[in-house]
Amino acid sequence: MTKPKQSQVILVTGASQGIGQGVAEALLADGHRVVLAARRIEPLEALTNRYPDQALPISVDVSDPTAVDALYEKAAAEYGRVDALFNNAGAFMASTPIGDVDWDDWRRVLGVNLDGAFLMARGAFRLMRDQQPQGGRIINNGSISAHAPRVNSVAYTTSKHAITGLTKSITLDGRAHDIACSQIDIGNAETPMTEPMKAGIPQPDGSVMREPVMDVRHVADAVRYIVNLPLDANVQFMTVMATKMPYLGRG
Repeated sequence: MTKPKQSQVILVTGASQGIGQGVAEALLADGHRVVLAARRIEPLEALTNRYPDQALPISVDVSDPTAVDALYEKAAAEYGRVDALFNNAGAFMASTPIGDVDWDDWRRVLGVNLDGAFLMARGAFRLMRDQQPQGGRIINNGSISAHAPRVNSVAYTTSKHAITGLTKSITLDGRAHDIACSQIDIGNAETPMTEPMKAGIPQPDGSVMREPVMDVRHVADAVRYIVNLPLDANVQFMTVMATKMPYLGRG
């Protein structure tokens, strides 16, 4: 993939680890200015030290409306605009049958994965609608679970199905303002979160199976492709996954 012709301002949530960190590093290497957002500031500062003139680290709880508003105020004050948001921050919980799911765990997962995704998208939309030149791009991190659930994953699966509705709504609302919205559904990118898959993970038939994973750089390449598109073109939905992971036959 060729490097972009023009630097953009791109906000990445969940940038302290995993997919978010991998995507942020790729965008910084491409020469973009990147707002790094996550709860933990230390990993963000470590990445900023490698790209001191390109990165802006901000500690934020994406489920807190006041904190999200402050994040966008800082980004706008520093760079004047945001051209793209990779709406990536996510939360998980241990594999649990729905009958045993604790309310606090349910709210924690939905608070980050759905409320947080909405708040980040709303803030980006407002800024992109009002900035000059107008417009921008929002890329939501969906999941294979936006289509097919794992067993004992009701909170995560519900949140990711909701992201698809969020993506479609943003797409329609954004047309009048040159705001494009995409969703990348990611399957088994190799991060600390997917380590258990190498040892074995429960399947719907009751078996335990080692699942293949893919390098997170393929997710970064997908984001890079989308942010390099002109605003009159869009990837509405994209699935990037380990080729042999159970998906179409899941369940």
